[in-house]
Amino acid sequence: MKRFIYADKFFYPSDVKGPGYLEITDGFFGDFYQAVPTGEVEIIDYTGQWIAPGLVDTHIHGFLNHDVMDNDAEGLKVMSEGLLSCGVTSFLPTTLTSTKERLLAVAKTIGEVYQEVPGAKVQGIYFEGPFFTPEHKGAQNPSYFSDPDLNTFNEWQEASGGLIKKIALAPEREGVKEFVKAVTDQGVVVSLGHSNATLAEATEAVEAGASVFVHAYNGMRALNHREPGMVGALMSLQHVFSELICDGHHVHPNAADILMEKVGHDHVALITDCMMAGGMPDGDYMLGEFPVVVAEGTARLKDSGSLAGSILKLKEAIKNVVDWNIATPEEAIMMATYVPAVSCKIADQCGSIANGRAADFIVLDKDMELVATYLDGVERYHAE
Repeated sequence: MKRFIYADKFFYPSDVKGPGYLEITDGFFGDFYQAVPTGEVEIIDYTGQWIAPGLVDTHIHGFLNHDVMDNDAEGLKVMSEGLLSCGVTSFLPTTLTSTKERLLAVAKTIGEVYQEVPGAKVQGIYFEGPFFTPEHKGAQNPSYFSDPDLNTFNEWQEASGGLIKKIALAPEREGVKEFVKAVTDQGVVVSLGHSNATLAEATEAVEAGASVFVHAYNGMRALNHREPGMVGALMSLQHVFSELICDGHHVHPNAADILMEKVGHDHVALITDCMMAGGMPDGDYMLGEFPVVVAEGTARLKDSGSLAGSILKLKEAIKNVVDWNIATPEEAIMMATYVPAVSCKIADQCGSIANGRAADFIVLDKDMELVATYLDGVERYHAE
């Protein structure tokens, strides 16, 4: 018996289809039909609702009281399962700056167990650092900062089984140009952030191959009329993507709007930068080695009060940008699915509805609220 999803809208990479019927066969997407096909069929009816690709979170440190840096295989599995409630079906577990040995161990653990996670799929690892500079350290420990070293990176990559898809660094460090060229030749995406770089320094890194800016506006030299800095770079350079945290705390909605208008929604990747307190009650938590207080919708370092990651869920980000009137539903979904997948070179695995692709998708109502999450064509989360 053939199986179909009926809904009012289906969000494809370059088009919105519907109402109609999307075939699901053995856990994979099939063809789209405007009329129900003949023969004996099973129809899952989502009349009045929308079908979108599963969300793709390419910058996330933790969830449900577990952190990637815990180096705990079971914790990664808990994160994976919990992310389905956020509409996320693919993610990049994201590290923090730490010792070379700790990062080696974390890379090895994820590489060994990533195919065993029960929920959202691990599509790679994101190394956020440790090649940063202290002026914009954020919640990264500057005692571990260093210049980029290709031999060290290759050790981490070997330990992970080739799973590192993206690494972030500050453009002003020594040896950046050579490092960027070498790792991008390996197919690894280089992102730029936690940096006090000038426009010229950022431009040189982009010309060497860097293509993403880490959480735009946050942790970087601001735009100034005499020195455009990192923000000026991400606003003006071509063929780059910007991560963006749309929780209303990290970036003002107007600033988010300016970025989207300037570079285009198709060059903005919504991320969460979520830490272990995501999905948990207010209280005291840890981000890496730093105590964090979670209250009033933010996670802040206990000693300085600075923002320390977020507790944002990606399903909230897509609703926020629509509610703020800075993106249409189509643009919001694109920024949380296709764009992050393309920016991290994992679009062959996730981020879109396509014939023959794993049927990882979400159901939304017309208010952009999550109704259900499907993984491989099976409903794995349903909102209460």
